[in-house]
Amino acid sequence: MNERRTHVYKTAQGLPIEADVLGAEPDRLKPCVLWIHGGGLIFGSRTISPRPSFARLLLQRGFVIVSIDHRLAPETKLSAIVDDVAEAWRWLHEAGPTHCGADPSRACAAGASAGAYLALLAGHRFTPRPRAIASFWGYGDITAPWEAEPSAHYRTAPLVERADALASLALTPVPTAEGADRSRFYLYCRQQGLWLPEVTGHAWPEQAAWFEPYCPLRNIDAGFPPTVLVHGRADTDVPASESDALANRFREQGVAHQLHALPGVGHGFAGATPEEVESVESAVVDFLWAQACA
Repeated sequence: MNERRTHVYKTAQGLPIEADVLGAEPDRLKPCVLWIHGGGLIFGSRTISPRPSFARLLLQRGFVIVSIDHRLAPETKLSAIVDDVAEAWRWLHEAGPTHCGADPSRACAAGASAGAYLALLAGHRFTPRPRAIASFWGYGDITAPWEAEPSAHYRTAPLVERADALASLALTPVPTAEGADRSRFYLYCRQQGLWLPEVTGHAWPEQAAWFEPYCPLRNIDAGFPPTVLVHGRADTDVPASESDALANRFREQGVAHQLHALPGVGHGFAGATPEEVESVESAVVDFLWAQACA
């Protein structure tokens, strides 16, 4: 059941963009989770995500997991990255029953960090909307100062020169970061406050209207999917205030949600005990299962 089966869900610029399917069973349609990896939209890969412990819990509960790649910034800008994820969502609904053993009527979206941001975008941009969303240390406002301005946290590290940052990138738009340490470009962007223009290709605040549909926080309505949020209070990459703001908006709109805020825990469960991780991941799986099978 844990074997990864790889499918090409889209070809862009002559490059195959792939999805790994876990948990498919012959002649059985199961609830599914479209998983989107993190990496600031600049690095990351489907092959190292989701966390093994979380994947195991999803599979034990009876989910199919569809872990996707998408093209990466800065070669590919945010609008095209979102198009990739939307195409994966369409592929899941069209080919899911035959290729993945997935029941598209019980499809959820989930991700970590930038992947959580993309999953949250699915909540208002995709049709049909996910049955539920899980956001691990995600964010709803890409124009907030922590992203749009130089990061005090990342500037405590030695400053990356632009030439070194560019050298860490592939020469062509690539669907995955395998084989290249593209994280140095992310570090450079966060140190210099350039993440927003490098990822979107647009200027903030001069082109403020362009950013509106790309900020989930500003597009939550009463029909937004039930959402479970996980965030460490000591997160120095994505501040926990992002999940707090989302939870407040969900409350205002009457959207079913949970917020698991972890004192003293950083980005990616940094500093969490194994017991804390297991408890939270189990709660997330319970939430998704209840919504998918409602």
